[in-house]
Amino acid sequence: MTVPAITEAAEAAEATEPVEEAAGAATRDEALRPHAEDAFAHELTALAAADDRPRPARWRLSPWAVATYLLGGTLPDGTVITPKYVGPRRIVEVAVTTLATDRALLLLGVPGTAKTWVSEHLAAAVSGDSTLLVQGTAGTPEEAVRYGWNYARLLAQGPSRDALVPSPVMRAMAEGATARVEELTRIPADVQDTLITILSEKTLPIPELGQEVQAVRGFNLIATANDRDRGVNELSSALRRRFNTVVLPLPATADAEVDIVSRRVDQMGRSLDLPAAPEGIDEIRRVVTVFRELRDGVTTDGRTKVKSPSGTLSTAEAISVVTGGLALAAHFGDGVLRPADVAAGILGAVVRDPAADRVVWQEYLETVVRERDGWKDFYRACREVSA
Repeated sequence: MTVPAITEAAEAAEATEPVEEAAGAATRDEALRPHAEDAFAHELTALAAADDRPRPARWRLSPWAVATYLLGGTLPDGTVITPKYVGPRRIVEVAVTTLATDRALLLLGVPGTAKTWVSEHLAAAVSGDSTLLVQGTAGTPEEAVRYGWNYARLLAQGPSRDALVPSPVMRAMAEGATARVEELTRIPADVQDTLITILSEKTLPIPELGQEVQAVRGFNLIATANDRDRGVNELSSALRRRFNTVVLPLPATADAEVDIVSRRVDQMGRSLDLPAAPEGIDEIRRVVTVFRELRDGVTTDGRTKVKSPSGTLSTAEAISVVTGGLALAAHFGDGVLRPADVAAGILGAVVRDPAADRVVWQEYLETVVRERDGWKDFYRACREVSA
């Protein structure tokens, strides 16, 4: 392809952008999973109106209001702010305070401890935009963190700012917003280290142009990583020093975990047009109990030790099991969540290793579930799907 042809192709691509943007705007209200700033826009607006505390530069809310958005509460005008995170208040306060300083925030924890969820809601409350996101994978290139190039313009015009494609991090620096990096430890080490200059000098050099982008006030970065990924691509000591690490724990009590699962299942059920399941709380509690006992290696009463399977059995997996069960109950049952609706989901979550985990599950069924009062229907349903 000749240079003029490349230029024409680039111009044609630019001409279609407004059409694509319009189509995206038309379907935004029907998004299966709206961004936090869209799904909870009314809460953020009410908080902004009631918030009379000092706000850091370019923050939409004060640190107090951001914490209230995540933890929930009732505003003076009666607006109820739903909890986005159920856990120790101090954890949220430390995370919010970190973002108000020049240190980046690293949310660390086992899979399923709501790291991504908290990251998204923090960015939505602070900047009003949770979409400046870099998804970490083993194949994440350096361009995803720094910048890339529009090769049609690069060939037609040579290196220029117009030919440069900014990364979400570069955009956040220029706009004074909050960037997010998910699964930081999955990113190759040499790509991780491109963050060092950004986080320490608050500058992103562009050597091809002899220029740089300096972060404006309000910029910060939230990264997430899970404990199970230690050793995949561990953070260098230089990079780790640029972060303030906040560990998100698993729910401390069964009641807290049941509350989290119930809330998220209710939210997801509404987006999927599933009927509410007010009578399903017993099954939710049963799923949570099974997950906690297998995860902890001991029954709730502390009398019986059990073996733990290879999976994490996180709160997020419990939410998935219950949501799947609710869908079964809605489409193939009477709409009431029952043991048969969650049994297959539990089996799939527990038995990750067909050899070792199946033995653990069968032993748990026969020594714990079978003997537990009021669990006969659950035992039979699990036995049926495990056969």
